[in-house]
Amino acid sequence: MGPWPDATATPAGGRHGRPWRAAGAAVVIVLGMVGAGLLGASHRTAPPVRPPQPLAQASPDVPGPTGSFREQQQPAEGTGGPADASRSAAPSLDRATPTTISIPRIGVRAQLMTLGTNPDGTVQVPPLDQAQKAGWYSPGPSPGEIGNAVIVGHVDSAKIGGPAVFFELGALRPGDVITVSRADGRQVSFTVDSVKSYPKTNFPSEVVYGPNDQAGLRVVTCGGQFDQNAGSYLNNVIVFATMTS
Repeated sequence: MGPWPDATATPAGGRHGRPWRAAGAAVVIVLGMVGAGLLGASHRTAPPVRPPQPLAQASPDVPGPTGSFREQQQPAEGTGGPADASRSAAPSLDRATPTTISIPRIGVRAQLMTLGTNPDGTVQVPPLDQAQKAGWYSPGPSPGEIGNAVIVGHVDSAKIGGPAVFFELGALRPGDVITVSRADGRQVSFTVDSVKSYPKTNFPSEVVYGPNDQAGLRVVTCGGQFDQNAGSYLNNVIVFATMTS
């Protein structure tokens, strides 16, 4: 389905408050963090500690919107591939607002705020002074529904003086588990298929926001090299996962 949120206008990460493409420094969740508020306070020096980076770097060619991400992506060497054929997807659920996200491997347990889009079509991001929270892109599916639920978060923030909720996101590997609690009392678990780093200039909107015949999850933040002149990271780190329970 489409059109998708504008992924070229706002940063997604940690240092700015501008559109996703330019300032996506600390945001962890998919296009939801692409909004102007996702970056963080503007910095002119590199952060003291660089966040972990995924083993896989995205190829220049991004899959189109037809079909699911799992059908289109080829396994990246060293990552185990986007999906494990031995795993089976769980039945989808009705819509419900997500309340928390838990990622045991990297020690994350965070509240989720509800995000939408800005007047310019970019995705909203959590305020920099609340960078230990993540955000759910509410115009899209909720976690557990058919389609790709998108969660975004900062990698770091000057407002809180260091690492933010998704600082360690790039350390996730295929097979790791992400659990989302919902307002209806259900907990849904997603198994990581792949983790990739994309240049902000080549954000894969279609595979983040596009159709999926299963209940998928996309978690987005910033990563890659830190541009000291711009005060932001050059890439977005994206986790692709499928609901398994």
